[in-house]
Amino acid sequence: MSYSLTMNTKKRVFPGSPEPRGASVEKDGVNFSVYSAHAESIFLLLFDLPDKDPSDIIPLNRGESGVWHVFVHGIKPGQLYAYKVRGPYNPAQGHRFNEHKLLIDPYAKAVSGKPISGGNVLVGYDMTSPQKDLVMDTRDTTANVPRSIVIDDKFNWNGDKRPRIPLEETVIYELHVKGFTAHGSSGVKDPGTYLGVIDKIPYLKELGVTAVEFLPVQEFFVRDWLLERGLNEYWGYNTICFFAPESSYSTKRSMGCQVAEFKAMVKAFHKAGIEVILDVVYNHTGEAEEIGPTLCFRGFDNRSYYLLKGPAHEPFRAYVNDTGCGNVANIEHPEFLKLVLDSLRYWVKEMHVDGFRFDLATILGRKGGSFSGAAGFFTAVREDPILKYAKVIAEPWDLAAYKLGDFPSGWSEWNDKFRDTVRRFITGEPGNAEAMKLRMAGSPDIFDKNGRGAQASVNYVTAHDGFTLKDLVSYSRKYNEANREENRDGTWQNYSWNCGQEGETTDAGVLWLRKQLVLNAVTLELFSAGVPMLLGGDEFFRTQKGNNNAYCQDNPISWFDWGMVSEHADMSDFVKGAIEVRKRFDIFKNKRFPALSWFGIEGDNEGRCLAFYAESGYGPLQGKKTYICLAANSYGCDKAMRLPMGDKVLWHRLIDTGKDESNRVVLKLKSELDNRYEYILRSKSVVVFAGKAS
Repeated sequence: MSYSLTMNTKKRVFPGSPEPRGASVEKDGVNFSVYSAHAESIFLLLFDLPDKDPSDIIPLNRGESGVWHVFVHGIKPGQLYAYKVRGPYNPAQGHRFNEHKLLIDPYAKAVSGKPISGGNVLVGYDMTSPQKDLVMDTRDTTANVPRSIVIDDKFNWNGDKRPRIPLEETVIYELHVKGFTAHGSSGVKDPGTYLGVIDKIPYLKELGVTAVEFLPVQEFFVRDWLLERGLNEYWGYNTICFFAPESSYSTKRSMGCQVAEFKAMVKAFHKAGIEVILDVVYNHTGEAEEIGPTLCFRGFDNRSYYLLKGPAHEPFRAYVNDTGCGNVANIEHPEFLKLVLDSLRYWVKEMHVDGFRFDLATILGRKGGSFSGAAGFFTAVREDPILKYAKVIAEPWDLAAYKLGDFPSGWSEWNDKFRDTVRRFITGEPGNAEAMKLRMAGSPDIFDKNGRGAQASVNYVTAHDGFTLKDLVSYSRKYNEANREENRDGTWQNYSWNCGQEGETTDAGVLWLRKQLVLNAVTLELFSAGVPMLLGGDEFFRTQKGNNNAYCQDNPISWFDWGMVSEHADMSDFVKGAIEVRKRFDIFKNKRFPALSWFGIEGDNEGRCLAFYAESGYGPLQGKKTYICLAANSYGCDKAMRLPMGDKVLWHRLIDTGKDESNRVVLKLKSELDNRYEYILRSKSVVVFAGKAS
């Protein structure tokens, strides 16, 4: 493609407005607005077709505070566009402007596809030069970078009603949009897409979860070296467009259809009474470090959008990398903070999502370079009239900071201490009972401050990052060779146990034990104070073949095999029943930390058992006081327990993971226990009772 970067248009052009940012559809045309404090000139390029030269080249007007804008009369939604920016190329001082590189609008609401690398043409520097990134690359990327698409936000939301489920009544199910239905066994019309997910919503509703938490769905960049190895950016943690739904999850039936299809999916979830939470990545972008591609932010204003560092003679050449992904977004810069807040508002207001899980959220909480619960981002979210009602969940760490429990009131946090403690307990590691008591009580040692309660703790045993539950009890080490990094990636500290045989087996005894440990983990998670989060597929024994870092496995290793749902129906039936039982107890609908009365199990000399009871209303039991009791035994032998409160309470068994398939969960209460004083805890089992004062 060949064209000169000078004004070339027959369209009627006006100065336009700095607000709002991005491409905004108005009555007679479209207003374009972008930010760059250091650019010398910015050109808007309009395209009739995604694979052609621009039909129009229009310079923007520089307004106040580094905002550039123009209004183009006569163009409509569906218009393809992009930018080129002219300015100093001086990496030592943080400037990496390169007018040869086509740029995606930072506020683009949709893009036409994925960047095409082809000989590393996307990088802004000359890879053949001995000075490396100090020398500009002059190859044009018009043929390689997708077009931004002008989007009209109109959608038929009629009848859409947000579920608005209280956090203390929330049960989260983490899943991947594509992986949920991409497998041939899914049986959906449009596998691997937003519309494909809709076909499986009845399954999730029947399971009983109240919210889905999607891995990143904002448009992301696929790194060259993954493609070269035949892999993909499966998890999607290299975001390049904070407003645009991932285009590869659409049916591609029309340009920009990903926006309407995403909205249709959200509307369908809401109709089923299920909330939609997005895993979002604002701590870094897909442009990576100084040797990464120039696609968007770097080309508009590198020094404003990123945290930079370097020695005195080139103080802004390198990138701070506390994320491990090559760069750190400059959240303390007013324009980047505005971009993040505008993005969040857009997803809530226009896309109707219900909340967010923030990847490496400690980066967003920086104030004066360090984490602070009083950081400007937290204050802005709390005071924003749109965002203050959204669920906000933090991953409370990055490479430079671990801040579990330090987020402000109103925030929940992924509780990795809960994860590790439950893992160590169910596998029978001695001495974990005392730590388990704190975790099951909502981790008050961590979250009982600043008016926070148990709902601040998101309790999980497995998540996308790590083993599935089946793999946790099937492998004593990780097997990540498929990632082609010689098994160096992924953590070695998994607190896993193979139950006596490594990997796949046909041994009936080993398989029974593995299932029992999985059910124990699910029960302990669901009957702990806090917000439980289940990893999608754990309820039917989904495996990744021992891969605990399947970030690049866009294939059956990560996809849901729906044949396993029927193969392990006993497990999904158990999870469904356990969720229903949890919902019936009032104790889990309380925002505060529950008052649990702990008691011992006879013969527990190694801290491998725990048991509590507490007063709690239970739906089917009316009238007199009602109670919950839970007991867990991680020994390899049975233990006798004395049920609490003597002859004052009639106890009903609801859950026993040590029973056979038909008796593990009892939803319809039968008569009270034959012996109200003693119960035998099977080896490696968890039991839940409901009690009524006699």
